[in-house]
Amino acid sequence: MVSTPTVADAPQRGFFGHPRGLSTLFFTEMWERFSYYGMRAILGYYLYFAVAEGGLGIPESTALSVVGVYGASVYMTGILGGWLADRVVGAQRAVFYGGCVIMLGHISLALPGGIATVVLGLVLLVIGTGLLKPNISGLVGGLYSEHDTRRDAGFSIYYMGINLGGFLAPFVVGTLGEKVSWHVGFGAAAVGMAFGLIQYQLGRKNLGSAGLAPVNPLPAGHKGRVLGRAIGIGLAFIVVLVGLSVSGVMGLDGLVNVISLISAVLPVIYFAVMLSSKQITKIERDRLIAYIPLFLATALFFLLFEQQPNSLANIAEADTDLNILGFVIPASWFQSINSLAIIVLAPLMALLWTKLGERQPSTPQKFVGGLFFVGVSFLWVVVSKFVAGDGKHLPIMLALVFVIMTLGELMLSPVGLSASTKLAPKVFASQTMGLYFLAPAMGQGLGAQVVKLYSVDNQPVYFGIVGAATIGCAVLLLLGSKSIKRYMHGVN
Repeated sequence: MVSTPTVADAPQRGFFGHPRGLSTLFFTEMWERFSYYGMRAILGYYLYFAVAEGGLGIPESTALSVVGVYGASVYMTGILGGWLADRVVGAQRAVFYGGCVIMLGHISLALPGGIATVVLGLVLLVIGTGLLKPNISGLVGGLYSEHDTRRDAGFSIYYMGINLGGFLAPFVVGTLGEKVSWHVGFGAAAVGMAFGLIQYQLGRKNLGSAGLAPVNPLPAGHKGRVLGRAIGIGLAFIVVLVGLSVSGVMGLDGLVNVISLISAVLPVIYFAVMLSSKQITKIERDRLIAYIPLFLATALFFLLFEQQPNSLANIAEADTDLNILGFVIPASWFQSINSLAIIVLAPLMALLWTKLGERQPSTPQKFVGGLFFVGVSFLWVVVSKFVAGDGKHLPIMLALVFVIMTLGELMLSPVGLSASTKLAPKVFASQTMGLYFLAPAMGQGLGAQVVKLYSVDNQPVYFGIVGAATIGCAVLLLLGSKSIKRYMHGVN
């Protein structure tokens, strides 16, 4: 992952008492997330809607799996994006290049070229997001000096930008996609990213030298060759992937299976290399062992949590009464609920932890809470269907699924990165951060396989079994939390 140093030579006032550059990064990330969540809100619908309705007519099972592996791929390429910024181009350029590639990806989706432009668009989005996402967070940290007390508040403001973009996107992109044309919706996502790039370039001078140069550059003689190879491999990867998919040699199902397999194998390799290293101490090895169940809990959490844009989106579209007082709401609007719930609930959760102080749950117990709530959210789908009887879900009942999920996210997700930094062996500090992002990748990759078992008709069975199994895993993690704490050697 990117490790932009704190340089703090940027203008230090100008955005709610924070460095002026925070405004640049706030709106860049807001527009990038606007494009990402907007596109994601309609992607599944576009893939499985009938050709007569403007879609591609792909089987629902395959379409929902594609949405899952897209999310997995984004997290996996983030590791490479951080490395390129650290060693070759610097975080500032990585963010700009990534934004440009993301915009091209949305433009590709906006073109009515069938499966070819879809695969090309998704590959470009994966590459672009991998460049932008890990590096823009590092730039936020680079705006502050090491002991600047405003840093945490600055990140809180920045994360509000993420959720503001995620909240607004389905209303704009989703409505245009469902009511006008899927391609107009994808085009709106491209326009959103264009807005982000324009204001990023206009405000880039306010970033100072944060992320301007690589923090650990390759030798000058190697830089051009490595960059050339990276671009060459990337282009070859795109050509081969699009070619295999369009020609039918591999097909979308084959592509899903390959990415799911990679997402499951990569973390195993990572852990094996770290645990077998002779450079880590006994205590560090114990902490790494303690990290394994937390990693698996994170993967399981995201397997459920990231079904918002696939199985839950399908329920919203196919099995929910969307008629409210004569107005038929677009199904994609449900994708805004998570971001709105974070904006409302995150300050309350932070206040709760502050009030509890030393009495707040340990890290493993917070992970238990995350798994419990995401499991309950799946069981709530069953409750919602029971209330509906022979009819369709009530919008308020389905909306509560997303709210309950958000409670789980606020318990698990914020402490995941913190636990990664505290449990990481010194020689693998940055790589452990990369390893953390492979957990949501693994969850979504495996989720792309699990979602194949879902259909509108069997939703009570599907959500009931997956939800109950997840709560069962939460109980197991709770029972093992004392042992995990012992292996953490004092880390809370």
